[in-house]
Amino acid sequence: MSTPFASTAPYYARYRPPYPREFHTLLADRFALDGSQTVLDLGAGPGTLSLPLAPLADHVYAVDPEPAMLAEGARLAEERGLTNISWLRGDDTAVTRLCLPRIDLCVIGRAFHRMDRGRVPADLDEVLAPRGGVAVVTSLHRPGDPRPAWLTVVEEVRDRFTGPGARPADEAADWDDLVERLAKSPLSRVETHRWDQPVRHTVDEVIGLQLSLPATSPAVLGERMTAFGTQLRRALLDHDPRGTYDRTLRIGAAVATRPRR
Repeated sequence: MSTPFASTAPYYARYRPPYPREFHTLLADRFALDGSQTVLDLGAGPGTLSLPLAPLADHVYAVDPEPAMLAEGARLAEERGLTNISWLRGDDTAVTRLCLPRIDLCVIGRAFHRMDRGRVPADLDEVLAPRGGVAVVTSLHRPGDPRPAWLTVVEEVRDRFTGPGARPADEAADWDDLVERLAKSPLSRVETHRWDQPVRHTVDEVIGLQLSLPATSPAVLGERMTAFGTQLRRALLDHDPRGTYDRTLRIGAAVATRPRR
């Protein structure tokens, strides 16, 4: 059975902002990635993390419950000449049943907020190599953060098509809960990092980003998708005719390993 993300896959791959370069540098340094490691990307989507990590690893296992996401990731990997990624259907409940080799690094992106955050670190403890670890990277919200006015424009158009009750789920993690659960797990040695990531979107990118969300996916909008794009484009250009829309993403990463003995 497909998930709500089925029809979003190509838009997700193209329009979701990548994670900061600093995060990939952190992983390369922290886990000494030199092309010999085995990486698990849990909740991989279309390979947002798997694709840039593949050149730094011996093999990447990209695991996601949505076949359309896996197919999009496999297409992009072939397009880029990456042959060391296995695209596996599964979710956070299947970590110990995937018959994986020992994992040196598990990465989890924004999908972590949909996982069982108590069980996943314990399951990962069973598949990680002795010096292995997990790195979770996600969006953060800070109270009082300024909110770009153009996001309100997007919400007004979106509500006309889906109703205010269908707004997208918040993909920002409860940061304190995330860190606390990792610290109480077998992977209790936790270090945290935060970055501000400036992002500039074009009109097309704002529209594509909305189509990457389950609440405004092509499957949900159906025959109204063209009208949605037309009305959103008009509203955005009425708001700012320059056609570029800026925001700053707050990104947090938690790296968890077993305590030293």
